[in-house]
Amino acid sequence: MLKRLLPLFLFVILVIFLYVGLGRNPRELPSPLIDKPAPGFVLQDLFNPDLFIDASVDFKGKVALVNVWASWCVTCRREHPALMRLSKEGKTPIYGINYKDTRQEAKQYLAALGNPFAKVVFDPAGTAGLDWGVYATPETFIIDKEGIIRLKHVGNLTDEVLNSKVLPKLVELQNKS
Repeated sequence: MLKRLLPLFLFVILVIFLYVGLGRNPRELPSPLIDKPAPGFVLQDLFNPDLFIDASVDFKGKVALVNVWASWCVTCRREHPALMRLSKEGKTPIYGINYKDTRQEAKQYLAALGNPFAKVVFDPAGTAGLDWGVYATPETFIIDKEGIIRLKHVGNLTDEVLNSKVLPKLVELQNKS
C-alpha cells in the first residue's frame, strides 16, 4: 500500500513546489537585507576624491533613496529622467552609488543627463554594491530614519513603479514618528 501511495505523494509535493515557484514575480529578487540595517561604507565622493562619505552618518536620521547606477548601464539611462523628476520634487534625498565605473565616465554621464543625487559615492571595485546585495544595475533601496532598508527595487524606476511602490513607501516612512 505504501509503495502505491509514494509516487502520488511525491507528485503532490512536486505540484506544490511548482505552484509556489511559478506564482512568484521573476522581477522581484528577494533581499536578505530588507528590515535590516543598511550596510555601512566609507567611500570617496565621485566629484571630490578628497572627500569621503560615510553611509552610517549620511543616511541616518532621514528617509532616503539610494540608487546604484553606472554610466555603462543602458537601463540606468532609461530610468534617469524619473530620478531627475523625483529629485526636483524634493520628496526625499537621493544618494547614488556609482558601481564598477570610471570616475570620468560617471561624471560625464551626470553632466550630460543632470545630477539628481544629493551625494554620489564612487565604488569602482563594486565592494559596497556587493555588501548591499546588488545583482545588477540599476537597483534602488529605500532606507528609513533609523538606517534600516525597507524596500529594494531591481531594474528601471518607471513612473508606474514610482507611483505604485516607491512613493507610497516614502510617504509611509516619512509619516512615521
